[in-house]
Amino acid sequence: MSSGALLPWLALTPFAGAALIAGVDNRQRRTAAWLAGAVTLLVFIAMLAAAPAVFGGEVLRWSVDWLPTLGLKFGFRMDGLAWLFTLLITGIGALVVLYAAYYLAAEDPPARFFLFLMLFMGSMLGVVLADNLILLVVFWELTSLSSFLLIGYWQHRADAREGARMALTVTGAGGLCLLAGVLLIGHIVGSTDLDVVLKSGDLLRAHPMYLPALVLVLLGCFTKSAQFPFHFWLPHAMAAPTPVSAYLHSATMVKAGVFLLARLYPALGDSEPWFWIVSLTGLATLLLGAYLALFQHDLKGLLAYSTISHLGLITLLFGLDEPLAVVAGVFHILNHATFKASLFMAAGIIDHETGTRDMRRLNGLWKSMPWTGALAMVAAGAMAGVPLLNGFLSKEMFFAEAAAKQSTPLMQWLLPAGATLAAMFSVAYSLRFIHDVFFNGDPVGLPKTPHEPPRFMRVPVEVLVVLCLVVGLMPALSIGPLLAVGAKATLFGGFEGTLPAYTLAIWHGLNLALGMSALALVGGVALYFVLQRRVNLHTLERAPATPKTGGRDLFALALDRGRALARRVTGELQNDALQRYLLVLVVFALIAGALPFALGGTQTAVDMPDGPPVSFGFIVAWVIGLATTLATVRFHRQRLLALLLLGAVGLVVSLAFVYFSAPDLALTQLLVEVATIILMMLALHWLPAESPAAPRGQGLRRARDALVALAAGGGVAALVWAVLARPFEPISPYFLATTQSLGGGANTVNVILVDYRGYDTLGEITVLGVAGLIIQALLSGWRPTHLAAVPPRALRAEDRHPLMLALIVRLLLPLAAMVSAYLFLRGHNLPGGGFIAGLVLAIALVMQFVANGQGFVSGRMNTDYQPWIGAGLLVAGATGLGSWFFGAPFLTSSYDYPLWPLVGAVPLASAALFDLGVFLTVVGATMTALVALGNLSAAGAAGVKP
Repeated sequence: MSSGALLPWLALTPFAGAALIAGVDNRQRRTAAWLAGAVTLLVFIAMLAAAPAVFGGEVLRWSVDWLPTLGLKFGFRMDGLAWLFTLLITGIGALVVLYAAYYLAAEDPPARFFLFLMLFMGSMLGVVLADNLILLVVFWELTSLSSFLLIGYWQHRADAREGARMALTVTGAGGLCLLAGVLLIGHIVGSTDLDVVLKSGDLLRAHPMYLPALVLVLLGCFTKSAQFPFHFWLPHAMAAPTPVSAYLHSATMVKAGVFLLARLYPALGDSEPWFWIVSLTGLATLLLGAYLALFQHDLKGLLAYSTISHLGLITLLFGLDEPLAVVAGVFHILNHATFKASLFMAAGIIDHETGTRDMRRLNGLWKSMPWTGALAMVAAGAMAGVPLLNGFLSKEMFFAEAAAKQSTPLMQWLLPAGATLAAMFSVAYSLRFIHDVFFNGDPVGLPKTPHEPPRFMRVPVEVLVVLCLVVGLMPALSIGPLLAVGAKATLFGGFEGTLPAYTLAIWHGLNLALGMSALALVGGVALYFVLQRRVNLHTLERAPATPKTGGRDLFALALDRGRALARRVTGELQNDALQRYLLVLVVFALIAGALPFALGGTQTAVDMPDGPPVSFGFIVAWVIGLATTLATVRFHRQRLLALLLLGAVGLVVSLAFVYFSAPDLALTQLLVEVATIILMMLALHWLPAESPAAPRGQGLRRARDALVALAAGGGVAALVWAVLARPFEPISPYFLATTQSLGGGANTVNVILVDYRGYDTLGEITVLGVAGLIIQALLSGWRPTHLAAVPPRALRAEDRHPLMLALIVRLLLPLAAMVSAYLFLRGHNLPGGGFIAGLVLAIALVMQFVANGQGFVSGRMNTDYQPWIGAGLLVAGATGLGSWFFGAPFLTSSYDYPLWPLVGAVPLASAALFDLGVFLTVVGATMTALVALGNLSAAGAAGVKP
């Protein structure tokens, strides 16, 4: 198997794992964990198998046609950056699975947790491996949905539900902005293929739509990575179980935003707007997150704000728009993933073994949890940038780039000062994490007696802490090649290019970056102890100088205002009056249709082509149709008469199809009219004979409705005229010439329905089936109130059926069934087909109910027609899928004329199976609706509720 062929397995295996875990009972705790672990390790091994090719400079690709007419393929692409993130997603994912197996409580459903985790892992892998921006957006939104499920895993808790809803709202809105930006990029470049986009940086930056596209894409990145001012959702996501927090904050979800910054850097970076927007946003987030982290009392809250700060640091590095800054950004992505995952897991262990995360109660745990304390100290040191740990190396690179950036006098001092100040806060909150939890006195009223966790619950933390030490002590040997391949892919998009010179070493001599590091360490320690002594951090409810109304409050206010507006608009539009709904629909359609005329976008009319000669019969039929239409308007309150007049209008339409030599359409129209009239007459049985008259004094309303009706009719006439009066090449000659050679049938209409536009037909029968089920659902629990006052005997007496009609209909059924079969079999070459055959059989069955009653038919033909709908859709869909096994697109039909003994050549087409699905769905939907109406009659006759 080639390296590229591994990509679909690598990306889609977690979804297969989720499907397997979905079948596991929540009582089988170890089974769910073992399955999730096995799936994660399988993907990790596939990722390692692709490493030689990626580190050799190759970009792996795999794709199949998705929407070929739009130039879209479903495919995956792996360069160094994608490989780096795949390593984080699967490597840390495997550790999270192991940790979660011990973390989840006995009452937590493990199968549901690991199912959500696999869905999320697959979504993240799709984001980093997608080879097309449209596909990337699809997986991007899947990460929002699956993270919503993970954050709200403890659905019985209000804070979990609120945090999940907030995360979904903010990141979902950002995803819509990203989609708009991606579409703009595709419009500018002419493709959304990632290879094309990454090569088109100069074209994008020179285009007038570059700035809107950039802003929209950055909104997607900033909302996902919790950048200011969208940072408020991330701390509230801490209501999730700690394994989820560790995964989301270290390797996934919030890292998706900075991944996209890195992914699109060759296309959108290297410009003034990029520098100012990205760098200032990153700087503001870096400072705000670091400041707020220091004043949190919840361990996970402190780590959440520190994540916001470090994501701001990475964003700032990409915004500096310098090659070495980009290398430092990629380096810090790796380092942050290791120390942040280990810190969250350590916080989860503390919570798991003490029953609380409140640092005002967690004191002196070093005595009872020394091993966990040692691990947490190393990880916190890496977060603070202590020498000999991995965080120190990437922070030194950050300091060097912040001090070296030459842009404006303001930024020349603001960047180094802001970086140093944020680093001081980082040291202070890291020190608070260690000092307040493991030292600083004795515990205060802990719910549990603290002790070390189970051995394997601590293993993931140990692995990550060892990585922090190894990278900090041997950076060039341990992480040098990985950083080089990831940074090169970020800078050049997987294409050829030369990395800037840099050195990974513990000591770079006495320089400005080292001085900034020393100042941050000393200043951070001093800041913490000064605040602890002078202010007493434990007594503060919130950070000083922060507004009482935070992001959560503003979000809730915006949500409440939005709901109130929605209720107001809904109340105005949805007042249970069908006339109001129709009025709004027609008026908006009129506005949309009138806009092209008002803007002058219509084409000057040309001479109308000559049509068939007008005969006397045509004029008569036209006059009848016009008269019945006007009569329907006049007598619309008399329901039965209006229905009969509508049937006459349908008959005239059928005659029009006959006049234009369209027998299939004429037959279909006629049968639809018959079936519709019968079903509507059954429904009219439960309605008054006349609809209520409009109240008096409604003259203005009648005039308004008449004006709207005339405008709508005139608009439709104008639209039809504009279409017919413009020059066009008819497509009918193509179908007439190719249906025999390409579709294997002489009936052009049927071949079009089941072959050329099979997608449309599949959608139409799906709608028809859903309509039948909705009618059945609506009527199954309803009974007309006026039946309660009528004795059942009187109802049965009124339910009489003419003997002559009953006899004729019984004799008609086998004949109709034979005609239906005949029309079905001949439909590919002569007028007929599955839709027409289904209507013929359905009408014959409907007449059985009309002529004999529900009781008579049910006693002899007790059939549930709802499965017919499902069977029809399955047969039609399976026919489409079957073409895939022969390497053809979905719903591609095939045909042959095999020679049968004594019979000769017999036309066989795979489209006949699709037509069978149409037949079953039509019969099932029609009869489901009819039986629902018939059950009302039966229930009324019995005097019971259906």
